[in-house]
Amino acid sequence: MAFDVKLKSLGKTARAEPDQPLLDAFLRDGVWLPHNCTQGTCGSCKCRVESGEFDHGNAPLSTLTEEERAQGLLLGCQARAKSDMVIEPITAVEDDVVHHPLRDVAGRIAVLEDIARDTRRLVIELDDDMTFLAGQYAEIKVPGTSAWRQYSMANPPSETRRLEFHLKRTEGGIATDQWLFRRAAVGDRVELKGPLGNFGLFRPQDDPAILIAGGTGLAPMKSIVQHALAEGLIPEIWLYHGGRGAADLYDGEFFEALADRHPNFHYRPCLSEDTWDGRCGMVTDCVLEDFKSCKGMSAYLCGPPAMVQAAGKALKRRRMPPRRTFKEEFTTAEHADAPLAKAG
Repeated sequence: MAFDVKLKSLGKTARAEPDQPLLDAFLRDGVWLPHNCTQGTCGSCKCRVESGEFDHGNAPLSTLTEEERAQGLLLGCQARAKSDMVIEPITAVEDDVVHHPLRDVAGRIAVLEDIARDTRRLVIELDDDMTFLAGQYAEIKVPGTSAWRQYSMANPPSETRRLEFHLKRTEGGIATDQWLFRRAAVGDRVELKGPLGNFGLFRPQDDPAILIAGGTGLAPMKSIVQHALAEGLIPEIWLYHGGRGAADLYDGEFFEALADRHPNFHYRPCLSEDTWDGRCGMVTDCVLEDFKSCKGMSAYLCGPPAMVQAAGKALKRRRMPPRRTFKEEFTTAEHADAPLAKAG
């Protein structure tokens, strides 16, 4: 039998099956709960239990400690209801954003092409619409396995039937090395579910924005930039894309064409190791060179954890408040024995 699980602050209720994670139940019922990885590794979906019985599921002790469990906390992405419940997220729920319900979709591979060193563009044409917010991600089921992997949409939210993803090859990775770079072909069928994630452009903003991407962290930035320019959501945008060498950069012509059409958009690729005609150095150093102060601005950061952390520190040095810095770290968990995390 299913149970009623109420979100105390909003007074909204979801129906949760005994084997269904609470987060999944809420998102499918169109009730937003804060979350990021959905796999128990980030802790952003922690909730306090006001009443009811539940099972912690596979919540790792590294994310939800024994002390937190004793205090009545759970991970929404792992816990299962065993009775009717009342819960409250420890992170404030923003009820002024229209989020789209989580749903299962399927489609076929329409485009599969190499775009950079060990990086491929995957475009899937869906059988039905999947609505999402710019910057969010979907989970893709690896064909022939029970594994799911998470990738950010690179297309704008206006394209609900044709989703674009950028995938970086990981040696031995079940999704990239063993499937996408070996067995996948145009026309193959693929299962997905989405949208998911806290990262993205969820509302119009009055302040200029700096977008900093490392590697395939460019994917959600591409979605954000296209959406913001089409809808006039950000007054001025600077996009920085960092790579080790020229072979790591991609979609440069696309962004240069956008910059030609939109005077309020600026594209700044940077290379940390190769010498070329463009900017050289760490992408965070390029940002520091360009801005003496970032007061009155906001930032979106996406890429490897080290780059995201360095960018956050750099922007703080330029007087950008941490609350105006929105982050998404891409970590690799491609191997079957590793916990799933966002993979670029």
